[in-house]
Amino acid sequence: MVIESKFWQKVFLFCAGLTAGAMFCMKWIESDLLYNGKDFTILGLEISYPKEKVAEILTGLDDKTRTILGNHLSFDFAFMAGIFPAIASINMMARHKQTGNFVRKLLMAISFAQILAWAFDIIENSYLLCWLQGQSIGADFGLFHFFVFTKWILAIIGALTGLLFLFKKSRKTIF
Repeated sequence: MVIESKFWQKVFLFCAGLTAGAMFCMKWIESDLLYNGKDFTILGLEISYPKEKVAEILTGLDDKTRTILGNHLSFDFAFMAGIFPAIASINMMARHKQTGNFVRKLLMAISFAQILAWAFDIIENSYLLCWLQGQSIGADFGLFHFFVFTKWILAIIGALTGLLFLFKKSRKTIF
């Protein structure tokens, strides 16, 4: 069990480094995301901007900003390759500290759910890249939001649950 825990620690550290590096790159170029002289955010494109504003921004970008947004989305793929396995690793490390069968199975399921969250994030970015290249948003905006919100829910639940059980003292349970 100690060997497995050390493995997940190493996976976590690698993924945390990848996440931090990609996040640094995305933050660095974020200030260049401008439309009509005003900044816009990736979170805005994902969550808060209405369909019409997303379409307006993505079709009205100059070539420089279009390239920067494409680069930002590319760095996001590297970020995904770090953050979702990192969350899964936290849950697996927490799982090794637990004695209750139910909690161990729950943490395993949450770890595997990060694969789904990662897939949904890839789909989300693919939508944005297609729309950035001029494809019409059409009726896909609702489905896009399904992927966005489900990804966020799975990731947040995964991170919070993993951290909760990682730092919780282990005790014998009947579950």
